[in-house]
Amino acid sequence: MTGERELIEPKDFPSTFLKGDYEQVYSQMSKAFQDEVTLKQLRELGDDFNQDVISYKLQSELPYSNGVRQYAWTDDSGSKGMVAVFDEADVIQGLQIMPLTNYPETDEVYTKTVMDLPFHDTWFVLWGGTNSLVNYHYDYENQRYAYDFVIMNEHSTYDGDPELNESYYAFGKEYLAPAAGTVVKVENRVKDNKPVGKMNEKQPLGNYVILDHGNNEFSYLAHFKYESVLVKEGDQVDQGKVLGQVGNSGNSSEPHIHFHVADSPDFMKSKSINSTFDREDTWIQGDFVEK
Repeated sequence: MTGERELIEPKDFPSTFLKGDYEQVYSQMSKAFQDEVTLKQLRELGDDFNQDVISYKLQSELPYSNGVRQYAWTDDSGSKGMVAVFDEADVIQGLQIMPLTNYPETDEVYTKTVMDLPFHDTWFVLWGGTNSLVNYHYDYENQRYAYDFVIMNEHSTYDGDPELNESYYAFGKEYLAPAAGTVVKVENRVKDNKPVGKMNEKQPLGNYVILDHGNNEFSYLAHFKYESVLVKEGDQVDQGKVLGQVGNSGNSSEPHIHFHVADSPDFMKSKSINSTFDREDTWIQGDFVEK
């Protein structure tokens, strides 16, 4: 139809937003968004947010079912972040812009222990990276450099009833030691969350294994399946040792692997350390990682 605007493709969204074409952005927003935010408000927010920004860089792309995709960008300084959700028709269902806090003094400090991935085969990075757009853990000093891994197949982490743990590809998979060490803490008696989506905030790690690798470096592996942990405190384990099975215990929204390293076996008082892995590749949210 003559005069009808062309839709902004996700790859062009940040440049369109940065040059101030808010009418184009707004016209592509869902009605629900337009009911909450006026064009004038979007323009005011955008003009303020875009100040001093040279460009936005894509950080991650998350696919969801039904063709929905989430994109995250940061500015060149890493101090501003933007997330947009597009549906299968490229209607923008959500937009979030926010300042980002950075911790460069610890981002470049890595473990002396060289870690391997705590799983077999190919997994998907659900959360990981050094900003809170791609890694919600980043705002918390005790798990700032944590990773959450799931198994993704055809843009989904499950097949069947989404309320059942057994429907998730990750549930029951082998959970491996990322490096040799001594088992210093174990929990094995926390029930898996049922239905999936119900979370246990009182026991955030759920079933877990904490390994001492020396050098004040302790790896945390959390959310094991109920009564699946195969090691006990004091055990010496080699890298790649099967520790148990992946589950959905603790503060977990679905079956997945949670892994991070910290400077103490005291979860609440420790400080997270960025992990050195046995490969040159780095990855963040949205990446597939193959062992």
